[in-house]
Amino acid sequence: MPTLSLPAEGGCRCGRVRLKISAKPLLTMACHCTGCQSMSSSAYSLSAAIPSEGFEVTRGEPVIGGLHGASKHYFCGHCMTWMFTRPEGIDWFVNLRPTMLDDHAWFTPFIETWTAEKFPWAATAAVHSYAALPSFEEYEPLVAEYAGAQG
Repeated sequence: MPTLSLPAEGGCRCGRVRLKISAKPLLTMACHCTGCQSMSSSAYSLSAAIPSEGFEVTRGEPVIGGLHGASKHYFCGHCMTWMFTRPEGIDWFVNLRPTMLDDHAWFTPFIETWTAEKFPWAATAAVHSYAALPSFEEYEPLVAEYAGAQG
């Protein structure tokens, strides 16, 4: 199975916005909520929670898209690729769309959320599934379990 090599670089589809990560993900996820279905034009969205200090935009200026709500969804202003999200009130990580990385073959979702809204045929390889979101208390053990599974 491929592994993530750091630092890792990537960008939007047109290449006008580039980014780099220098920290391993805290957790990898698939979200089945109807909002992610709409924004990704797919059955679910994928994300890797990257510690904020290990994430940087190296070229271009992403723009805010989606609902323009409390959580900020960042896109390339030219090709409109959904690149990453900065969740409301959580400054210590960035939810990166892992397919933005030039090499994303390492990615597998560890948890899946909002399965109550998923398409009946949509399946992932996630180890843990949640009808909505895990409780706040469950995140620390999930992060520790994910780290242990990554070696």
